[in-house]
Amino acid sequence: ITVPFITCVSVHIHTQVLIGSVNGRVKTFSTEKGIFTESRECADLTHGRFTGIAVTDRSLITCVESGLLKVWPEAGNETVEINVGSGVCRMRQNPSERHHVATGGKENPLKVWDLQRPDTPIFTAKNVANDWLDLRVPVWVRDMAFLTQSNKIITCTGHHQVRVYDPLCRRRPVLEAEFGEVPLTALSVPPGENSVVVGNTHGQLANLDLRKGLVRGCMKGTAGSVRGLQCHPSLPLVASCGLDRFLRIHNLQDRRLIHKVYLKSRLNCVLLSSRDLQQCVSEEEEQLQETKTEEDEVWDVMETVTEKSSKRAAQDEDEVQDVQERDKKKKKRTKK
Repeated sequence: ITVPFITCVSVHIHTQVLIGSVNGRVKTFSTEKGIFTESRECADLTHGRFTGIAVTDRSLITCVESGLLKVWPEAGNETVEINVGSGVCRMRQNPSERHHVATGGKENPLKVWDLQRPDTPIFTAKNVANDWLDLRVPVWVRDMAFLTQSNKIITCTGHHQVRVYDPLCRRRPVLEAEFGEVPLTALSVPPGENSVVVGNTHGQLANLDLRKGLVRGCMKGTAGSVRGLQCHPSLPLVASCGLDRFLRIHNLQDRRLIHKVYLKSRLNCVLLSSRDLQQCVSEEEEQLQETKTEEDEVWDVMETVTEKSSKRAAQDEDEVQDVQERDKKKKKRTKK
């Protein structure tokens, strides 16, 4: 299957994946059938590439670089258009409140939109204070994610900053941390939401503590600009891909590289299926159970072997005693 340059992907249901390509079409791929089941023209090439795709209430949500966010109803009604500002780098959907989306980009601050009331954003971030030279800090939001347990929003910037916003508290970030000296390109929040995994243009992956703002550790074995990150919702795993054409899976606990697959083309997006991984875990448990039963059978057989060996040892002792008695008799005869 060949597809034009893919800019973003999203999961509709467990068996369907939405794919946005550079030609402005959104295709639905069925993981069960292995084919594309639907295709829709959703963007004009003059508006730029897709920066986000989502689904809510059977309506498709798309956003492009020019800042045009559209809601496409399934019934064929009129689309809802929202201008979120130019230079958009990413649009993300709130997994707990699916009618809320966040947008941000270059000189386009973080904004949260309610698609049921799309006139004005319900939250607009305020830029941080001037630096130590009293110069304005440039805005460049590259990626964001919602923290569902605390209603906070985390972003990474093109100026190697990680910021946490609390819309209920204030417009400026409540926490800010830095990693490296090059632009950050992607982030993903692991289960527990106490840390965040970020990647940059030099292929570096790091796990940052959101409580202290410190780097917990860096993943090894990466190279090339990171374009996609996805943490598993229940397991301590993170999948990453980038321009080096490798898909990598790391363990977040010991930061060990578990799998590495070469996929021939430059990669932009990655998604993890929790159901498939659970099936793999159950299969591994079944295999372990089978090996245990086989080992038990082997030990049962070895018990019979030990019985035979004990009999042989007894026979050897009897033979030794016979030889000793014969030697004694010979000595008595020689004395006579």
